[in-house]
Amino acid sequence: MFPPSLWLIFVDAALIGIAAVAAIALRRNARGFPSEGSDVEWLVTPIALLLIPAWLLALALAGAYERRWLGSGPQEFKRILNTSLVIAAGLGVGAYLFAYPLSRGFYVFLFALGIPLLLLGRWTMRRVLHAALRSGRYNTTVLVAGEAGHIDDLLKVIDRNRWLGYRPIGLLMRSPGADGIPAGLPVYGKPGDAVAAIEASGAEAVIFAEGSFSRAHDFNRLARSLELKDAQTIVVPALTDIASSRMTVRPVAGIPLVHVERPTAARATAWTKRAFDIIGATGAILISWPMMLVVAIAIKLDDGGPVLFRQTRVGTKGKEFECLKFRSMVVNAEALKAELLAQNEADGALFKMEHDPRSTRVGRVIRRYSLDEFPQFFNVLLGDMSLVGPRPALPTEVETYKAHVLRRLDVRPGITGLWQVSGRSDLDWDETVRLDLYYVDNWSLLQDIVILLRTIRVVIVGAGAY
Repeated sequence: MFPPSLWLIFVDAALIGIAAVAAIALRRNARGFPSEGSDVEWLVTPIALLLIPAWLLALALAGAYERRWLGSGPQEFKRILNTSLVIAAGLGVGAYLFAYPLSRGFYVFLFALGIPLLLLGRWTMRRVLHAALRSGRYNTTVLVAGEAGHIDDLLKVIDRNRWLGYRPIGLLMRSPGADGIPAGLPVYGKPGDAVAAIEASGAEAVIFAEGSFSRAHDFNRLARSLELKDAQTIVVPALTDIASSRMTVRPVAGIPLVHVERPTAARATAWTKRAFDIIGATGAILISWPMMLVVAIAIKLDDGGPVLFRQTRVGTKGKEFECLKFRSMVVNAEALKAELLAQNEADGALFKMEHDPRSTRVGRVIRRYSLDEFPQFFNVLLGDMSLVGPRPALPTEVETYKAHVLRRLDVRPGITGLWQVSGRSDLDWDETVRLDLYYVDNWSLLQDIVILLRTIRVVIVGAGAY
């Protein structure tokens, strides 16, 4: 079985080759570029042959094929983009300095095709790699160290995000025998016994959760002992739910001080996000109005009741508004809710039933694919909602909020959000709150765009919606 990095090298080499061949063909037939003589192909072919290994080498030196970065996030794409731009600049400057008659048309076509192809190829390979990791292939066996509670939290994160590729095979606990640790994982001692545990278990990595050591120098001594072992050392800091863009590490006297910028909730209500919402909602309405018309007719023909369901929700700073949705339940659904409270399948302030008897035939279909939420684009235009944000809450839910949860109301609620692309109705209350608060504190326009793109896939699949 080839390692993922080797597959990526093959794919990238093929894509660069395709871009080079296409650039030569396009330059041959292109109009509008200055005449460069009849020997264009003779001049650019050697460059194309040298460029493939040079480009791949540059990507490798930038860490684009290191296992720890594969499938890890935007940094993977940033490495490819930045490295490719450096190669483009280097080729251009080199041709100028050495007076090489490089075809300008070939140069433009090569990078105009090559860079998007590499990014698209990496995006596709990420999907393939994530699927392989979730199925158990290419997994990294790990030992998890720390205090019982922190180990339990970390094991839940690893299990929920199997695309990370970590497979716990043992524990290193400061207090062995604590309750709440999943059965079936042997305890190899305490965190300080990591070297012997690696030898005994054959683990490929050790993840040190909070509480692994009482003093910093204890970890430093152990890290030196692990230096000769072929195993990764991963440390989970005490900081959680803070985006990397808000953190800057500044070493002082050997101590890595992490500077954390202020939360970005204020920027999430700025004019840039509002303009993005207006443009996006207007475009969505123009595109989806035929579908909305079909859904409206289907609802009316199903039981003759009203097409829209209007419900009071809580918006920014606690201001209530009328949230619009296509009606997916029987007309007296709210009255029947009290009779079904005992069958609630959600925790916290939420009410969810996978097989809610109040749902209509049309309602089950439109809820599965989120078609019932299309009228909320008009809520966005009115300024009550945003395209992306925390889940709009009911007044009865807000009444049960603890003080820290009220921070969800600092920004406009969204049609979609992190909760939508991370499991939807499959999430419990605490996880929903955690994702919403993370969004409020770490907002960025790029994150909104990513969430919208991920929402399209989630809606098409229909996972976690009921």
